[in-house]
Amino acid sequence: MPSARPKILVIKLGALGDVVQVMGAAAAIRAHHRDAEITFLTTSPYADLARRAPYFDAVWIDGRPGWDDPAGWWRLARRLRRAGFTRVYDFQTRARTALYHLLMGRPEWSGTAPLASHPHDNPRRDRMHTLDRQAEQLHRAGLPGPVPLPELGWAAIEPPRFAPPREYVLLIPGGSPHRPQKRWPLAHYAALAGRIAAAGIVPVVIGAAAERPLGRAIAAAVREACDLTGRTELGDIVALARRARRTIGNDTGPMHLAVAAGSPATVLYSAASDPALTAPRGEDVVILQRADLADLEVAAVAATLGLG
Repeated sequence: MPSARPKILVIKLGALGDVVQVMGAAAAIRAHHRDAEITFLTTSPYADLARRAPYFDAVWIDGRPGWDDPAGWWRLARRLRRAGFTRVYDFQTRARTALYHLLMGRPEWSGTAPLASHPHDNPRRDRMHTLDRQAEQLHRAGLPGPVPLPELGWAAIEPPRFAPPREYVLLIPGGSPHRPQKRWPLAHYAALAGRIAAAGIVPVVIGAAAERPLGRAIAAAVREACDLTGRTELGDIVALARRARRTIGNDTGPMHLAVAAGSPATVLYSAASDPALTAPRGEDVVILQRADLADLEVAAVAATLGLG
């Protein structure tokens, strides 16, 4: 027999930082729709993370068919329509997901799709911090009360697969390869790692497989450094961040993971992005910004660790 539970769909397709930041809204949706069957629609890189979350009953992967793939669109439309979702919270809010509203036969919809039943039509929405925008969207959809900050303790791989033997600081020197202006210079990270090691603390470097040269370079410059680039899954990053003295890195998705895991953090911004719109929020998050990150002094970053 078909389920009598209300069926809710939450949409966030990417990127990593955006998926992390939607988890506070997901917690609020689960608290409000306690008896509902909630499905999360995302893309494949974030499906495993979402499956660990306590907010969803199911996780679907959106293959994002191209506009020249009518068969892919037909399969997607059939799956969405057959599911019988009674309400959708669209946090992607793009033309693609607005089209999903039509493909699904226009169920109750929270977002920016034309004719949405619960529109988020604040003309300043694109100038709001992501978390503030999501909270206002939920309030306009009838969800009372505050929306919590993202909290990802549930995502940690336990027991940790990587456990540095002493006190450590996580360093995240990478970021989008297409936006190198968002990266603090590698030489600065190596100099910072040297200061950390001199204080008797282990600098632990993490990053994607493509960022292994960054980890190798820092480890070559500072023999005490622990290079884990290319070896960590998202759950490993959460587990490491929970135990770190501090996490220091560029404006990149893993920094959102670290802050949501509870790590004190220092996030480095250039003029290429606006922390007022996207910065992770937590109990101890320091934002350092220079128009050109090459002008951000090592001493200023080290000071956030109390190293001077």
